Amino acid sequence: MGSVQIVTTILAAAITAVAVGLAVRAVMKMVAVIRLGQPAPERFTGKGARTRQMLVETAGHTRMLKWGVVGAAHWFVMVAFIVLSLLVLEAYFEVVTPGGGLPVIGHWTVFGLATEIIGVFGLLGILVLMAIRLGNRPTRPGGRSRFTGSTMWQGYFVEWVVLLVLIFGFLIRGFKVATDHFEYPVWAAPVSHALGNALPAWEAGVSVAALIKIIISMTWLIVISLNVTMGVAWHRFLAFPNIFFKREPEKPAGSGLGALRPMMSEGKPLDFEEADPEKDQFGVAQVEQFTWKGLLDFSTCTECGRCQSQCPAWNTGKPLSPKLLVLSLRDHAYAKAPYLLAGGGKDLTGEEKATEEQLAGVDVLALAEADRPLIGTAAEGGVIDPDVLWSCTTCGACVEQCPVDIEHVDHIVDMRRYQVLIESSFPSEAGVMLRNLENKGNPWGAPQNTREDWTKGLGFEVPRVGEVEDFEYLFWVGCAGAFEDRAKKTTRAVATLLNEAGVRFAILGEGETCTGDPARRIGNEFVFQMLAQQNVETLNEAFEGREKSKRKIVATCPHCFNTLGNEYGQLGGEFEVVHHTQLLAHLVATGKLTPVQPVDGGLTYHDPCYLGRHNRIFTPPREVLGSALGGAEITEMPRNSERSFCCGAGGARMWMEEKIGKRINVDRVEEAMSTGAKTIAVGCPFCSTMLNDGVNGKGAGEQVEVVDVASVLLRSVKPEAPAGDKEAEPVAG
Repeated sequence: MGSVQIVTTILAAAITAVAVGLAVRAVMKMVAVIRLGQPAPERFTGKGARTRQMLVETAGHTRMLKWGVVGAAHWFVMVAFIVLSLLVLEAYFEVVTPGGGLPVIGHWTVFGLATEIIGVFGLLGILVLMAIRLGNRPTRPGGRSRFTGSTMWQGYFVEWVVLLVLIFGFLIRGFKVATDHFEYPVWAAPVSHALGNALPAWEAGVSVAALIKIIISMTWLIVISLNVTMGVAWHRFLAFPNIFFKREPEKPAGSGLGALRPMMSEGKPLDFEEADPEKDQFGVAQVEQFTWKGLLDFSTCTECGRCQSQCPAWNTGKPLSPKLLVLSLRDHAYAKAPYLLAGGGKDLTGEEKATEEQLAGVDVLALAEADRPLIGTAAEGGVIDPDVLWSCTTCGACVEQCPVDIEHVDHIVDMRRYQVLIESSFPSEAGVMLRNLENKGNPWGAPQNTREDWTKGLGFEVPRVGEVEDFEYLFWVGCAGAFEDRAKKTTRAVATLLNEAGVRFAILGEGETCTGDPARRIGNEFVFQMLAQQNVETLNEAFEGREKSKRKIVATCPHCFNTLGNEYGQLGGEFEVVHHTQLLAHLVATGKLTPVQPVDGGLTYHDPCYLGRHNRIFTPPREVLGSALGGAEITEMPRNSERSFCCGAGGARMWMEEKIGKRINVDRVEEAMSTGAKTIAVGCPFCSTMLNDGVNGKGAGEQVEVVDVASVLLRSVKPEAPAGDKEAEPVAG
């Protein structure tokens, strides 16, 4: 060992010792913070499925590759980071001696070939990612980007470290070639050999380059260890457990979509018959009341901004960014952690749990952080502004796009639950909707005895459950389908088509009440449970004696469809639920409905969030529309399928005023009208209302029509009955 190698060995050992010590401390702190969260025992079930899905999503990069070039580039960088970590380890042998290498595998030609290829593509990948970050920097001309609000220096730092580590990896190999210490042939490492032919035969070059590579790597580890909230770096380690512990591992895209997580206290679903607000947790009022998985979510966020780029609220000038919301919760949790770890915290009555002695040594900044309300205005020092909380439409775009499976919607609704149930703090206009649900069983406040008025004027009898026993489908009409004038046209069109196809169906009529979707998504779990339990009892009675496969429900509203099929199981209601577009697609495919008159004028389709993104139903409505178009193509909007843009009505936003920024429905209507299509087809009564209002607001009601998929099909199947019925009288109230 020469003098150079002695120096390089000592320096490498010293900086590594410092880095590892700091890293251990950082990991211990992160684990301690995450463990502050509430129990979530359900996250430990199905370990086999969880492991498989984690490997598929990480090794296969299934979420990232949807983004094309950036996904491919990220995959190569990820593989380079994992595999070429072995070359960082090898550098410790190379600082000791120029001919050093990894034991056992270090001399294998296949190892040299693999690392050469990964190194080249890793270099190309990181250069692509750096170019993309620079091209989308928030300060560029043209406005906000998905990186707006991200800590940009951290992103640049991480990317430059990766680039330099890869460069010095090739320099080490080049110096080994130049000094005849390289063990791989030219065909296995052509780039290294080419570089070596251009470098001088400097014997100490290998050890010096190896030392620099170690210094760069350990500097990275020191920096991230001193910044435990540096998600752009820590996600490399935290993504694996975060994906493993996702809510529903069998869902490849967005495990936090579909059903909402039940309201929990101490790791168990809350039973409202026995619940006590002084003993049981009602939603989330403090950051430590999120589950440990929630705190892991916040820690894992890589600040990529994909959620932000797809969020309808953010894209229309509202203060909600799912990314910034998560980052605010993350920063608050870690800033408050010293207080919590010392034993601090408020009990459910608001009393301090820690003694003065316990808090005596806590940093004043942590104590100040502990005094901040979780939800509050800037003047109140709130972590999350109320306008941020109530701007969410629960469309799920953030969850669907997140590459590390953060469950934004569950966290938002948990915070809403506390605000509604304990603080009674929510947009005032939504109060009317909640009172109507409690008193009338529907958000419009329409009389229950008018639920069957939509049947008037049809040329056939609509059977009721109880009057007939032999029905295949229970037709869940829904509140909009029973009371809202536009939606009643869809209800009549579906009934007409089912009758035309010979499908045996029945309705509940006045026995039906709201599924509770708007109450649950605004945060009023009590009203949801009240309505849901009533409906589950009614449906179980209607299907008495039938196994699940024969307890079939068809629904025209995706919100009803989602609640009945995904959430009523939490309350003992197990049903086979289909959306009307699925059933109609089947009837067309089997020849029971035959379109005869193609729809002309061009048609585009708007994917409802709760049908498409939340439940992955994209094809059936398009099949129905394709048949009605007589082979002509649907004109797709730029944002379609899983990236469809919200209409603005979900998350109970249908009953709240949209006072900030551009109206979401107007943004969507402008996109639809840009296709030149004369018909905008929808599969949801909320979407129909919002897009119709948007079209009328643009003064285009005479040029563009918004109509449900069922009505489009009916016009094609029975051209003489375009609406399927005569117009009903408007609903009072």
